[in-house]
Amino acid sequence: MANIIHIVNGDNTKSILEQSGLEGDIIVWRELLCDGPVSKPLFSDEFWQARYNYFEKEFGVSRLEYFDKTIKELLRAEFLEDIDEVVLWFEYDLFCQVNLMALCSFLLEHFRKDVIYSMVCVGREKDRDGWQTLADYTPSEYKELYKNSINMSRASFEYADECWKVYSKKDKDALQNFNFGKNKRFRYFHVTMQQEQERFADENGFNQIDRKILEFLKEGKYSFKEIVKLLLIWQQTETVYGFGDVQYANRIQSLDKYYQEKNGILELNSDEKKILSD
Repeated sequence: MANIIHIVNGDNTKSILEQSGLEGDIIVWRELLCDGPVSKPLFSDEFWQARYNYFEKEFGVSRLEYFDKTIKELLRAEFLEDIDEVVLWFEYDLFCQVNLMALCSFLLEHFRKDVIYSMVCVGREKDRDGWQTLADYTPSEYKELYKNSINMSRASFEYADECWKVYSKKDKDALQNFNFGKNKRFRYFHVTMQQEQERFADENGFNQIDRKILEFLKEGKYSFKEIVKLLLIWQQTETVYGFGDVQYANRIQSLDKYYQEKNGILELNSDEKKILSD
C-alpha cells in the first residue's frame, strides 16, 4: 500500500478530504504569504522570524500559536523518507497561488525521484459556472479530482520556484516582465499575478482595494462589518484575490485616518472626499 501525503490549502479542504475515503496523511498549509515580508530565504530562520513578527503585529497571533498552527504543520513536509506520493490541493485565487508557488519552491529543495508528485488545482471548470473552490466539491467528487490530478515533474517545480523568486521581490516591473503563463500546469499564475499588480500603490498612495474601501466610505451608509462583507462579495465577482475577512478588516483599519464613525456607520472625512476624484 502506497504511503501518500496530501498537502491542502486549508482546514476546510482537510475536512472534506477526510470524508472522501482517499488514503493518506494530511498536511494543512495555514500561511498567507501574499501578505507580509517574504524576502528572506524561504523557510530560513530569518524568514520565520519575519513571519512571527508580522503575525504578532498585524493579527495579534502569539509566537507559540503561530508555531503550533503553521510552522509545526509545514515542517512535516520536510520528512518524507517513507512517502511514495505527494498530492497538492489548491485553488485558483491569489491567496492560494502564492502559497502554491512557495510550496513548490520548498518541495524542489527536497525533491525525490522515487516520489510521485501531483496537483489538484480548481478554478474554471468544464460544466460548472463561475469560479470553483475546493469547498464546492463533495467528498465523493474528491476521488474524481484526485484521479484527474496533474502530474508534477522536477521541471514544474523549477518553474514555480522561478515564479516564487520573482513574486518575493515585490517589484511591479519584475511581475510585468516575467512570463507567468509559460507552464500550462499552473494555469492561474498569470491571472493572479496580474491581480497582484493592482495591489501596488498609485500616485496617491492607494491600491485597488484601498480605492474600493474609500468608495464604500464615501457612500456613508455602511458599518465596519458591512464593508468587510461588501469587499468579500466584490472580490468574488470582480477579482481573484481570495482574501479572508481578517485581511480586509486590517486593510480598512489601515485607512482609519480617512474616516470617522457616527452611530456605527463609517463615513469618509469631508475634506478627504476629493481623494476619489484625483
